[in-house]
Amino acid sequence: MALNLDSALGFHAQSLRTHSKRSQVIANNIANVDTPQYKARDIDFASVLQKADSKVSLKATRPGHFGAGRQLPLPEVERPAFQRTENGNTVDVHIEKAEFARSTMLYSASLTFLSSRINGLLTAIRGGS
Repeated sequence: MALNLDSALGFHAQSLRTHSKRSQVIANNIANVDTPQYKARDIDFASVLQKADSKVSLKATRPGHFGAGRQLPLPEVERPAFQRTENGNTVDVHIEKAEFARSTMLYSASLTFLSSRINGLLTAIRGGS
């Protein structure tokens, strides 16, 4: 029986990728806190989840067409401004730091779930208790 890692690891592998990308976007926002006219960006999670839940039926012409390489796009959107500065920058460093901490916590949780899933697969493969 062939093992499909995408189905075995579940949503957590995609979650790691999403939170990693989000942390990069937030770090970029923080780096541009003093850049005139810079608009804070974020990942559009609603769009990512919609695509993940879509029930599109695809027919494979060869084994493996719809497995290992499937990754959802991570669309960046402009984050709504709570307060604009005089130079038009919409980055609020306090919000960015809080969102970065939140993203890091969610990344860590997904990593823990993924590690547990891998350990379970290893136990099943080895046949141990």
